Amino acid sequence: METARLGYQLVRSILDPHQVAEWRKRADSLRGQTAGIRRVFERIPETLLLAHSGPVMEAIEAFLGAQARPVRSILFDKSSEANWAVPWHQDLTIAVRQRLPLDGFGPWSLKDGQLHVQPPQEILQQMAAIRLHLDDCGVTNGALRVVPGSHRLGRIPQSEIEHHVRSLGIVESPARAGDARIMSPLVLHASSKAVEPSRRRVLHIEYCAVQVQLPGGLEWAEGDAAPTGTSQSRAW
Repeated sequence: METARLGYQLVRSILDPHQVAEWRKRADSLRGQTAGIRRVFERIPETLLLAHSGPVMEAIEAFLGAQARPVRSILFDKSSEANWAVPWHQDLTIAVRQRLPLDGFGPWSLKDGQLHVQPPQEILQQMAAIRLHLDDCGVTNGALRVVPGSHRLGRIPQSEIEHHVRSLGIVESPARAGDARIMSPLVLHASSKAVEPSRRRVLHIEYCAVQVQLPGGLEWAEGDAAPTGTSQSRAW
C-alpha cells in the first residue's frame, strides 16, 4: 500500500461538498481561540462520530488494520492572520490522561491543558493520522511537504533531519476541500508560509492500532472507544 511504502497517502473526496460545508460551520464555532485547537472530540462531540464513520475508518484501517481507534484530535485553522511556517519534524508525542514514571516515556509536556509525552518508537510505528481538509490547500497556500519513506528511519535525531530531507527528496502534497491525507507520525513533514494565504481548516485525527496497549496503567487522553448509541458507519 502506498501509505506503508511512502508514509503518507492522499485520498480524494472522503467528504462530499455538503459535509465540507457542515464541518466548516462546526470548525468556525471554535474560531477566535487559537489557530491550533486541541481536544476537538470534547469541544465538538460530532467529531468522534466522524472519526468512526465508514469512509474515514476504511481509509485508516487499510493502514493500521481492523478496529483502529482514535486517540487525539486537533483542528488547525490557518488564515492570512495566522500564517506561519512549520519546519521539518516528526509527530513524536501522544496525549495521555496522567503522568506516570515509565521507562521509555518522555519528555513530558502540557499543551492546551492536555498532558503529552513522547512514547517508545514501537508505539508510534503503530499509529497514523488522517487530516481532513475543509478548504483547498495548494502550493501557494502552504500545502504540506513530505519526505517519502522517511518514516522507515524511525525516530530521527534533530541533527540528522536536514540530511534525510536532502537525500530522500521532498514532495509537495496539495489537497482539495473534502480530501483526506493519511500519514504515519514518523514521516518527516513541513509546510511553508502561504504566499497567497486564505482559510486552511484541517481536522487532524490520530489513531492507534487496536493491539496497542499503553503500559503501567497509562491511558490515552481522548477517543479510545466507539461512541455509544450511534452507528459507526454513519457518514457525517
